[in-house]
Amino acid sequence: MRLENNQQFPSIVARRVQGGEMAIPADLAGNWSVLLFYRGEW
Repeated sequence: MRLENNQQFPSIVARRVQGGEMAIPADLAGNWSVLLFYRGEW
């Protein structure tokens, strides 16, 4: 999915590599961020 300018990122909950979860975009609000999604083996 491609986001257009001023379009809000959809709300999702993701597992952290080191354990626990994070709510996106709520936990990243107010900061510039880069999200990497590892899909497993190709």
